[in-house]
Amino acid sequence: MAKAVQQPGGAGRTSVWLEGKARRRGRGGGQPSGLDRDRITDATVRLLDAEGLAGFSMRRLAAELNVTAMSVYWYVDTKDDLLELALDAAFGELRLPDPDAEEDWRDQLRGLATEYRALLVRHPWLSPLAGTFLNIGPNSLAFSGTVQRVIRRTGLPEYGLTGAISAVFQFVYGYGTIEGHFRARCTDAGMAPDDYFRHAMDAATGSPDDAGALRDSATLMAARGGDTVGEMLERDFSFALELLVAGIEAMVRRVEQERPAPS
Repeated sequence: MAKAVQQPGGAGRTSVWLEGKARRRGRGGGQPSGLDRDRITDATVRLLDAEGLAGFSMRRLAAELNVTAMSVYWYVDTKDDLLELALDAAFGELRLPDPDAEEDWRDQLRGLATEYRALLVRHPWLSPLAGTFLNIGPNSLAFSGTVQRVIRRTGLPEYGLTGAISAVFQFVYGYGTIEGHFRARCTDAGMAPDDYFRHAMDAATGSPDDAGALRDSATLMAARGGDTVGEMLERDFSFALELLVAGIEAMVRRVEQERPAPS
């Protein structure tokens, strides 16, 4: 679990979802008209998508909403509270399967992994926030609960469930984070991913120090296949995910083989 963010002056920060803070819609009389916490949260997500964490500020948000910065503080205590609300709002975009439906756990696990990867790529600011805050908002908990119920249907023993979740979703977290940051760099450079990739490869192969290492990996790149960056990323992700699914299946078989025969 990520450590709680520390408030200035040494006071420990827990979460906007604790102590009833997330349920508060305003501080009483005098709050600005035309605002509510949902509208503020939606605007926060839009600004984070457009400008990233580094470009986000309460003053910038207030300008987007056409209010004063103090108006926003009628609805949240701190910037961190608002970022945590935005994080959970993004988790609400995930399409979750019904873990009790008559559907193969493998297909549901693939679907959850694919949804999470797409979310991380769509919102590159999400991964650092997910690694900072407690992730105990309702949408985040709904995602975690669905993952746990799907993993329980694999046949793994109880002691292996958290390990399986970590193997799959920490892989997805890392993959989606790197892919999201790559696409953000392409956007910042004003280039399409394919053009950015070709530019980077041409620059690297033009350097004597890097050309040798790239030649060594040329056969791997060729074997991977794919005519575009998107196709290459998709093939790598799908194959890696299948390795993890196969690993779960193999571990279930091993546990069954090691189980003592009934006396």
